[in-house]
Amino acid sequence: MSSPPDPRIAGLVLAAGASLRLGRPKPLLPYGGGMLLDAVLRTARACGFDQIVLALGGAEEAVRQRVDTHGCDVVGNPAFGAGCSSSIAAAIPALHPETEVLVLLLGDQPGVSPETVRRLVDGRGSALLAVCRYDDGVGHPFAFDRSVLPQLTALHGDKAVWKLLEQRAAEVTEVIVAGPIPPDIDTEADYERALAEREKAP
Repeated sequence: MSSPPDPRIAGLVLAAGASLRLGRPKPLLPYGGGMLLDAVLRTARACGFDQIVLALGGAEEAVRQRVDTHGCDVVGNPAFGAGCSSSIAAAIPALHPETEVLVLLLGDQPGVSPETVRRLVDGRGSALLAVCRYDDGVGHPFAFDRSVLPQLTALHGDKAVWKLLEQRAAEVTEVIVAGPIPPDIDTEADYERALAEREKAP
């Protein structure tokens, strides 16, 4: 008997925020010889996803002009001010209809590695919802079975994904990932720390 085909996996990169706390577009912060979003998209491309969907909102035109988005299906979210759930809702219709697993990646979290994503995908088994359990808590990336997509589409607000995970806690698989939660960048201090950490990296 032939083995069943691998599930079709999509990565969704959320990069549509207004960057209100930082005061300038986070995707366009200089980082690693390019922009911050360039680094996250390089990670996404290295994950072997069958599709990468990129959700943009704030500074969308500037990002399209200055960030290398090749290989991505770019979706604009005019309602980006309503929180990241609005970007998820805008992006899900762009998924290939045979998508079986969706992995959420944050556009301002450059410390996530392709190895972490692969560990998440391999460790989820047949779980409907899966998260990374780092040394200091639960963090992104998250993975969702296709059966959860309608519920993701219906979310509202900025922390709605976390609330969904709380509501369905009994169905969530935690995949162990060594090390601390990779920080996301919300403030200038966060950005300075991220640059310092990158300088220290081997």
